[in-house]
Amino acid sequence: MATTAVSTDEITVLQGALAAEYAAIYGYGVVGAYLSGHEQGAAMSDWRAHHDARDTLTGMIGALGATPVAASAAYNLPFTVDSVASARRLAASIEQGITRAYLGIVAVGNAKVRTFGALAMQGPANRAIAWGASPTAFPGMTSAPAGAATDR
Repeated sequence: MATTAVSTDEITVLQGALAAEYAAIYGYGVVGAYLSGHEQGAAMSDWRAHHDARDTLTGMIGALGATPVAASAAYNLPFTVDSVASARRLAASIEQGITRAYLGIVAVGNAKVRTFGALAMQGPANRAIAWGASPTAFPGMTSAPAGAATDR
């Protein structure tokens, strides 16, 4: 049976996604504190999804022979959260960050890992929109791809 060599790049991007998932779990703790009813339930569901993703990534990294990065004790939020509106905005921001983290995975050479990254981007991209982010043609990208028309 042939084995596929694991590149350092694969482990690096998986570790980056894992670190993003840890930050998402932390961030949803803040989000949930400002919401109630259906929105708090949605935030709890998203929080659980990030726990599941963390566990998946931890398993993948371990299976590749690397030690998964540890969570930080605390995280800096990108802005002050002090209202329902800012909590919603934080949830959208969290999901956009997760989408960017998974986007890095789709560039690796291993087709199985690349496919995982592409599929893993879908949930956070959709959740970002559900929390109020604007839909984009290329979720996770911070700028238009080279050669893309920007004035239409």
